[in-house]
Amino acid sequence: SLTGLANRHHFEGLLSRTLDAYRHAKRSCALMALDLDRFKQVNDTLGHPAGDDMLKQVAARLNPVIGKRGTIARLGGDEFVVMLPDMDDRGELGELAQRAIQMVSQPYSLSGSRAIIGCSVGIATAPYDGLDADSLTIAADMALYAAKGGGRAQYRFFSSDLKDGAQMRRRIEEDLRDALADGHLEMHYQPIVASATNHVTCMEALLRWNHAERGFVPPSIFIPIAEEMGLIREIGAFVLRRSCEDAARWPAPLRVAVNVSAAQFTGDDFPPQVAQVLKSTGLDPARLELEITESVFVGDPDRIQSIFEELKGLGVRLALDDFGTGYSSLSYLQRAPFDKIKIDRSFVQGATDAGNNNPQILSAIVSLAEALNMETVAEGVETLDELTLVKERGASHIQGYIFSEALSQPEVMARLEAEQTEFAPQGPARFRAERKTLFRQIGVVHDDYRYKAVLRNLSKTGAMVEGLLNVPVGTDLVLDLGGGQLAVCK
Repeated sequence: SLTGLANRHHFEGLLSRTLDAYRHAKRSCALMALDLDRFKQVNDTLGHPAGDDMLKQVAARLNPVIGKRGTIARLGGDEFVVMLPDMDDRGELGELAQRAIQMVSQPYSLSGSRAIIGCSVGIATAPYDGLDADSLTIAADMALYAAKGGGRAQYRFFSSDLKDGAQMRRRIEEDLRDALADGHLEMHYQPIVASATNHVTCMEALLRWNHAERGFVPPSIFIPIAEEMGLIREIGAFVLRRSCEDAARWPAPLRVAVNVSAAQFTGDDFPPQVAQVLKSTGLDPARLELEITESVFVGDPDRIQSIFEELKGLGVRLALDDFGTGYSSLSYLQRAPFDKIKIDRSFVQGATDAGNNNPQILSAIVSLAEALNMETVAEGVETLDELTLVKERGASHIQGYIFSEALSQPEVMARLEAEQTEFAPQGPARFRAERKTLFRQIGVVHDDYRYKAVLRNLSKTGAMVEGLLNVPVGTDLVLDLGGGQLAVCK
């Protein structure tokens, strides 16, 4: 029982009664489904009393965010819901969801330890996404799964496309375990090059799943599912072993960088597992680089430090991945013996746009790393202007499509046997926001008129719409995307 929050039974009854009344009055109502990211890790490392304390703190943070606009309830575990009567404006709902995510994601103090979790939010609105409590709850849950699948710490609105996604998710859950057992998971390797010479120094191991029917399934889809299925440690063990086996066969002594999940890293058997793999494959420990994210620091700091020391005792290298995307703390760098900092692609892509502050952030991270005798890798470099920028800002290494996509083991072997260790930059001159190709009928509203048109593609900065003639540049329009989704544009 959390102070100020409705319990499950009371909330479900309240939601049903509200929707029944609103349906006749033709009023709207929004439902937010919230799920705490990495909460299970807090329970596992700090214990259930600490987890209970965290839930109370989460409730205390949500209350002032929602205020009198709605009712909050905890359904169980780490699941919360919020009912917001008379709200359907997507801009207002998005701002509210983002505030909730930001508040919940601030660090927590639990029994003398510091813990960080995240929060994902799914949003559905009545009557657009459902007319009764069951259908609206299902819609909000689907939106929540989409938010978690899209990288967590974000919010998503329900759309009819998510129904197909939910069916695909169930099929992936059924097929993933078989894929691991039947050898359908494979490793590809993306070069990390020295910025001064363009010669490869390290290869990052990236897991690929070639499904017999659907082709390659993106890791962004199946890795979160593996985490929820409890399969991530088994997959992590496969990745570690296969990457070391492949690297041991390379005719050049390049390093191999292996991503390690927080669940795998904090396991009691991880350092001995690494030692056993190095021994059985014969790989020089100095050629193995373990990439971890800030999420490993949730839990007992002394235990985490002990794992670091055991791994460094083996002679392997450590890299801090996705630096800057979480609540980066200098204490991580003060205690953990990192050899490398990987600057997240979000600081690189778009950094050449006028007025962007990311170039200064890049310089600050590089200076910090140099002061601590650490290498830096600028991730996600795809264009020539980005390449020039990260080199000017001092990044010691670069990774991205500007040099190469991830290569299969036969492709890596062929290049190394031919002594082709230099990668020439190839790519577009300038950064463009990523476009999603669509073919969708929409409405275009201008003043009191509504026209039919076709949405061809969509990006963060704009959209391509076909179907209107002689529209002057600068005309204010509203796009009606269906299901109550409206976008003001020019």
